[in-house]
Formats: sequence, C-alpha cells, structure tokens
Amino acid sequence: MVRWDDLSPAEITVLETVFWSSGISRSELSEQSGFSRSKANMATAALIERGMLDETGPQASSGGRRPETLLLSSEMGVLAAIDLGASSVDVALIAPDMTVLAHHAEPIEIAEGPGVVLSRVKDILRDLRKRCNIRAEKVIGIGIGVPGPVEFDSGLLVAPPIMPGWEGFSIREYLRDEYAAPVFIDNDVNVMAMGELWRLHRKLPNFLVIKIGTGIGCGIVCNRMIYRGTNGSAGDVGHICVDPAGERCHCGNQGCVEIMAAGPAIARQGTEAAKAGKSPQLAQVLAANGVITPEDVGQASRGGDVAANAIIKLSGKLIGQMLASVVNFFNPSHIFIAGGISHIGPMFLASIRQSIYQRSLPLSTRHLEILYAPLGDRAGVIGCAAMAFQETMRVRGVLPDMQTGAES
Repeated sequence: MVRWDDLSPAEITVLETVFWSSGISRSELSEQSGFSRSKANMATAALIERGMLDETGPQASSGGRRPETLLLSSEMGVLAAIDLGASSVDVALIAPDMTVLAHHAEPIEIAEGPGVVLSRVKDILRDLRKRCNIRAEKVIGIGIGVPGPVEFDSGLLVAPPIMPGWEGFSIREYLRDEYAAPVFIDNDVNVMAMGELWRLHRKLPNFLVIKIGTGIGCGIVCNRMIYRGTNGSAGDVGHICVDPAGERCHCGNQGCVEIMAAGPAIARQGTEAAKAGKSPQLAQVLAANGVITPEDVGQASRGGDVAANAIIKLSGKLIGQMLASVVNFFNPSHIFIAGGISHIGPMFLASIRQSIYQRSLPLSTRHLEILYAPLGDRAGVIGCAAMAFQETMRVRGVLPDMQTGAES
C-alpha cells in the first residue's frame, strides 16, 4: 500500500489535478496547477516514487516530442462504488483513474431494510473482489449513493420517505467489520452529478442533474462543486408543489411534482386510462400482465396511443414547470436528465424543454442546454467512486477541509 501521509502542498495539488483531468501531460499539469515546470516535475517525481502516479504511453503530438500521460496509479488501491436505487443495486470496483475493474447490478427493494440490502451488498463486493483478486485492505475508499436525504457529515439518512428502517442506521458502522476504508454516503442524485462533473473534468461550473424515476431529485453543481446546502437537503425538488389541489404526497403535502409526475404517477395514470377504455393498447397490456408500468406507457406513446401521449406530455409539463422555477433561481448552463423514466420517449424530453422555455425568464435560458445525462446508468457508480476518492483524500488530511455542503 502507498503512503498517504506527509504529502507536500505541491504534491497534493498535482494529485488532485491529475484526478480531475483523467490523464494529463507534464506541460498541461504545469499550466493547470499554476506551477512552474520544475516545481510540477519535482512533485510529479515524488508521487511516482510513492507509487501514487504512473507515467504511461505518449499522447498525440502537435509537433515535436510526444508528451507522456500522467495517471493515478492502480497501486494506490481500489474504490468501492455502491449505487442504491429504490428497486436496484449497482456495485463496482473502480481504479483511482476511474477505470471500472468489475461491476454487478441486480434488482433489490430498498424498502426491505438495511439488514437485507447491505448484507447483499457485502456479498456482491466479496464476489467482485474475488473476481479481481483484491483483498479488503486494498479498498481505500467506499462511496455510496442512496435514494433519500442524507446528512453528509454523519452519513445518516434523515426521514427517508421510501426507505423504512434506514433512518439513523449507520451504514459506516455496518461496513466497518470488513473494511477499514472510510465510507461516504450521499443521495443518489448528488453522486450522479459528481459522476458528470468528473466526466466533464470540472469544465462546466454550474449545472443540474435531474433524476426521474420512482421519485424526482436534483444534483446541483455550483462553482464546480457539489452543493448540498446547510444540512445536505439541497436539491430535494421532488417536493416542490406544482398543483395545490393535487394528490397527497407521501411527505404529507399535496401536489408535489413527485406524486404528480414521477414513474408511479405515469403508471397509475396509464392504469386509469386502460380501465376507463381510453387506451385500447394499455388495456391489452393490463389484461395480459395485470399491471401497467411507465415503460408500457412509453411504448404505447411511441405507437401513437393518444391517452399515453397525453400522460407523458402532462408529466413532462409538470416537471418542466418545477424546473423553470429552479432555472430562474439558479441560472445553470446545462440540465442533464437522468433516471429510469428519462428515456420513456422523445415526447417526454420535448415536453420538459417546452415547459422550461415557456416559464423561465429569457436571460435564464439564453444559453441553457437541456439534454440526457451522457453517462446514463454509469453516472451513479462513477460518481460514488469520484466522491470516495475526493473525500478519502480530504479525511486523510491530503486535501484541506471544505465548507459543509461543498466538495473541491
């Protein structure tokens, strides 16, 4: 194992710059770090000697000698990434340079409680480590995303609406008997935003990631950092009211966008349309399967079903209505749409865009781009790993402590 202690400030800066660059030449490192070439080279040489950096094959050259590429070394260890959804778990072992070494996903209900879910997570991690011949001691950091509000400093969930039995449960303590590595927990949308931030090499300073699935949440990147707010609840947009006379949400309020427009709402409205005879196609699905899923509604919409089209348009309109307020308030450059419902059909994204542009101020949308999250399903585990590495450097004293609610 490499030594993390006694790193100089210059070595810290180099390590962080290489992490966020995903491969960088020495000249680029000098430019991005603000160091002279000799200072950057001295810090780089020390980190290579420690086993924290590797110098690999040459990059493409624009003339002259081709520069070598600096990457974080696999000798540092591995990161464990665990992305828990409402009905699924996604686990990966990832190298410090964000190369996925092993990965496994399977359905599991978060409502079964921490004992059942985390016991399965431990089993999956053991299987992945065995597959890669990696001992538990080689895990240097563990990042976990959960579908509920998290107090980031303590890692505890606070009143998670769809996670009975999880409030106050210490995930860190549960994993401690097997892993000495530090454990970091955040809500699932923040880790997706972290994944996209890493993909972008922090080049976009202000953007949003919206996850639409069983619920609706928002990851906020502000000044190239994840913004969590005072207690970690920033971005809980699913409980913004879009209809004061609407259905009662599980949070106790009425008309929240989550209860009106997320996956369960789409399925519920599709079932109602099938039973009322408004959609012959959905009626056939209901008769055959006994249930209607959001994907069934999307399939019917792509087939031209009028009732299904109306359901998807309404969902997109309500989500766009909520996001228009967020756009006016935050003025992001990009909104990345993610989650299991996001690809329900082109009409869904079009309705979200139309509603945002209609309701937002012209200056707020002058340069706004609204598109699908490029990392897709991988955003969660990549974000968990990126969070684990960044926060592991911080708690080991490698990076300066940041203000609550932000990451460097």
